[in-house]
Amino acid sequence: MSAQNGAAKKIVIVRKKKVAGGGHHGGSWKVAYADFVTAMMAFFMVMWILGMDEKVKQAIEGYFSNPVGYKKGASAGASPISSGSSPMKAADTQVKMIVRSAEQRRFGELATQLRRLLDENAQLKKLGAKVDVVVTKDGLRIELIESGSGEVFFPVGSSQMKPAAVIALQTIAPELRSLTNPVVLEGHTDAVRYGTTANYSNWELSAERANAARRVLEAGGLPPTRVTEVRGLADRQPRNPDQPTAAENRRISILLPYSRLPERDTTTVAPAGAN
Repeated sequence: MSAQNGAAKKIVIVRKKKVAGGGHHGGSWKVAYADFVTAMMAFFMVMWILGMDEKVKQAIEGYFSNPVGYKKGASAGASPISSGSSPMKAADTQVKMIVRSAEQRRFGELATQLRRLLDENAQLKKLGAKVDVVVTKDGLRIELIESGSGEVFFPVGSSQMKPAAVIALQTIAPELRSLTNPVVLEGHTDAVRYGTTANYSNWELSAERANAARRVLEAGGLPPTRVTEVRGLADRQPRNPDQPTAAENRRISILLPYSRLPERDTTTVAPAGAN
């Protein structure tokens, strides 16, 4: 009986057929290929960065650590990431950014110092002198601005300097010695026509006032070699364009421009014996 039961029982074998996913219609190879391309690009970037100057490497590291902050901190120049694939070009850009950033910091410190000294000067306050000190896109600009009656620094139509101008310039001159930037003197008038003869106009008046300021600055300790330009601009660059005859358009500007780095010499020298 048991033998018959054993014979009656059949062994059932279940075969499960594996179906290869995708076959020639699948996309798994695309994922693998994309991974391969990404790896090769990463390898290329690593090899490119390894060949760079150390300062450029630090700049790139700072960019990827904080792109927003890096761009704000280097707003005066271009990011080395955008300088192309040439390490030489990226290095030049980085040097310019470092120099500009350092100058902006020094200009800011000097501006703060000058404002404090001018604000604390009791004589200037008594005479009603207005001196504006600001860091602009061109550099550090210091302006002696006429106000009130318009005769605080110079009499109307004259280049004869008044005490307020002398005191202000004597206060400014020693502080400018802490920097090495060139100094540009500019004279400005309002739109009122001055001059008693046909050969004397606002151009001559503004130039003479700027030159008078140069003499006082140099007497106050500014090295003469630092002065690179003395400009008479007449009424061509008014501070208040809406009111061309306003007293504030009559002013003396002292500009310390940013340094200009020399461009890298890219001249190629022909090999000896080349035709």
